[in-house]
Amino acid sequence: MTRKIGSKHEAQHRGQKERQEIRRTNIAREAVKIAEARAKYRNEVKGQSRREAAAAA
Repeated sequence: MTRKIGSKHEAQHRGQKERQEIRRTNIAREAVKIAEARAKYRNEVKGQSRREAAAAA
């Protein structure tokens, strides 16, 4: 939830450029998360990593 300034929410007082910057950073952060998740599971046979971990142990 956004903090309040008096009786208004902080988000209501943000300028358009600031809101666009926040949106860009959020999109970039999500893109990094998605890329990391895709790299983690790319070209992996279902259940393969568990079997390899069990065989190594």
